[in-house]
Amino acid sequence: MRTDSEARKIRKIIFTTVVGGTFEWFDFLVYAYFSSMIARAFFADVNRGESLLLTFATFAVGFLVRPIGGVVMGMYADRAGRVKALSWIMIAMSAGSLVLGLTPGFATLGLAAPILVVVGRLVQGFAVGAQFALSSVTIYEVAPQGKKMFYCSFNMLSLSIAAMLSSGCSFLLARHLSPAELAEWGWRVPFLIGALVGPIGFYIRHHVGESEAFNRMQARPAALAPVGRRMRDFVRENGDAVVCAIGVIVAGTSTNYVWHAYLPTYAYSELHLPLSSSLQAVFVTSIMTCVLSPVFGKLADRVGPYRLFCCFIAGWLTCVFPLFWYLLAAPTATRLMVVQMIGMLFLTLQGAAHPGMLVKIFTVQGRSTGVAISYNTAVMLFGGLAPFYISLVARFTDARFIPPSYLFGTSLLAIVLVLLTRTGRRVLRDDRIADESSVASSSSHNDSYVVPSRD
Repeated sequence: MRTDSEARKIRKIIFTTVVGGTFEWFDFLVYAYFSSMIARAFFADVNRGESLLLTFATFAVGFLVRPIGGVVMGMYADRAGRVKALSWIMIAMSAGSLVLGLTPGFATLGLAAPILVVVGRLVQGFAVGAQFALSSVTIYEVAPQGKKMFYCSFNMLSLSIAAMLSSGCSFLLARHLSPAELAEWGWRVPFLIGALVGPIGFYIRHHVGESEAFNRMQARPAALAPVGRRMRDFVRENGDAVVCAIGVIVAGTSTNYVWHAYLPTYAYSELHLPLSSSLQAVFVTSIMTCVLSPVFGKLADRVGPYRLFCCFIAGWLTCVFPLFWYLLAAPTATRLMVVQMIGMLFLTLQGAAHPGMLVKIFTVQGRSTGVAISYNTAVMLFGGLAPFYISLVARFTDARFIPPSYLFGTSLLAIVLVLLTRTGRRVLRDDRIADESSVASSSSHNDSYVVPSRD
């Protein structure tokens, strides 16, 4: 039985991790809302179209360095500690936000101004690349057995909350400030608010301890091995798990980016629906995700996260084309809302357990590195580039059915990558055994069975 002090420690870690993650994603996302203001402030020496293009190019830079940040900080976390690494990336995100919020415009600093903006964006991307992995591992290792998927599901709240807060903050500024005030200083306010993640990082560094699993791992001689040997050990022990983890993320990240990044443009340009309809649906589905993530996390603990994942894939493969046929048959704002809500329901069903699913399959000494590599690789290849892939193919064929075809293909790839790996088959078998054991002993020992782990 867990003591009150252990329970308080778990709550403190989850709360600080989720709040820190929310501020980090808030900083990363708010850049897009004020892109036109940033273009005028830092790229004033070129015409309007080119300045906006340079601003979006700077936005993309943050995605390019995410895998680097994930791997570097993941390896550091596996060597020095999850809490230390997590606190440092929060401090780095705070520094990047302060650079963006406090750097004078081109009229004052000249060429140094856009250079500093690029540097700030690089720092932000580096920090965000490690945030998901480190926060997932930190929560997983302190969560009680039998409730790890539920507790890890709170890590998924940070992105949805950040999306709502960043859009809400931007809306309030735009509503209550004049266009001149907004362009002069108002756009800087969200970056200064986001910089509050820095003090949270300092708090975590000095008031949150490492997990028992990490402390036990540090006591082993292998923890002090040279970097080269540890990399070879990681490939040997976790290479198969990386492939499985990429499969887990592929379906979710492709759906997320198509639903949030591409579908608004698709509905506007192909279906001629008001852009406001899509944006309203995105806001509503974000709220739905916040509410349902813990519910589906608890469901994953009960039936097994990988069994739930397979159910999601089967259901999604069955529904993705009918959903688009339903929308195309009579494009309306109401039908668009229904389609987006059903899609996000599927995404939340399997996405809530993503953090726990990834951490579970890696060894303790390779968890942070493994989650960072698999997550950032899948997001970069199949998520962040999804709108580009779809737009490129749509130039040569009927654009209406490209999105569902892409989602159908990535879902097939996801289930293939999971089922073809030894790790995927093992965790599916563990889920089935754990469920059978739970049914057999539910009358007296609900949490007595422990799924074989890689601890």
